[in-house]
Amino acid sequence: MIRRVPLWLASPAIAGLALFLVYPTAYLLALALTKSSLAKPLSRFTGLDNVATAFASPAFSPSLWKSTLFAVIAAVLTTLLGLALAILLRRRGGGFGVLGALFLLPLVTAPVLVGVAWKLLLAPVGGGLAGLFGSVGMAGFNPFGSGFGAFTVLLLMHVWQWTPFAALIAFAALGVVRHELLESARIDGANPWRTFTTVTWPAIAPTIWAVVVLELVIGYKVFDSIVVMTSGGPGFSTALSPYVIYQTGLRGSFDMGTAAVQTLVFAFVVGTVATAVTTLRARAVKADA
Repeated sequence: MIRRVPLWLASPAIAGLALFLVYPTAYLLALALTKSSLAKPLSRFTGLDNVATAFASPAFSPSLWKSTLFAVIAAVLTTLLGLALAILLRRRGGGFGVLGALFLLPLVTAPVLVGVAWKLLLAPVGGGLAGLFGSVGMAGFNPFGSGFGAFTVLLLMHVWQWTPFAALIAFAALGVVRHELLESARIDGANPWRTFTTVTWPAIAPTIWAVVVLELVIGYKVFDSIVVMTSGGPGFSTALSPYVIYQTGLRGSFDMGTAAVQTLVFAFVVGTVATAVTTLRARAVKADA
């Protein structure tokens, strides 16, 4: 028989939920419907004027699909590379080991420091690669000189930093695969790919799909690297939504009302994509069960 928890026992959790979720959301909605700045929030009601202003921005609407493209590609690459890395580490036997710990260094490094390191490495003048090319008589290159190049560098840096996270979780998931099942598959003559698809994958699929969702959300949150490396440029090519919202609310006109609308729209996009991926995860896991 299920017993209900007394309301007074649940009240701390309810209060915490109201404090950290309900109140900020309500305040964000209030900002979105009013003329608000850092100095004078909620100064007067404006209705949906902030919505029109938000979408009139030349950077905001493109930033939504660019953020989605960035997050989806990053989630796929980090998960696949992380899984491959975890399988290789598992084949070594034993625990994660010193080599695995070294692979975790990008993950435990602050994003700002990672951005600075990559910028120093790729700087067209005085950068590490420029000096290397110069030492062998080759001309350097500027990966930040084009929108595609800057976006690609930002993506590669993000994948480099967050692949260890996927590898760590995948490594733990591989530990639950029963060794006797793997041995039985080998004795039956199954090749490595067949063994992976029929024995390993069904056991780790729920975890790996969860990693995809986590990496997707992390990809949507990229901000520090943009500030350090590209400042959204060249043009708006690397101006992803978090950076555009930051520029709207905390730079220039300090328009917190418009920034609030952009935040709500961005949250809706992230929620929609995450829900779609979660639905695919549920179907895939059910099919593998």
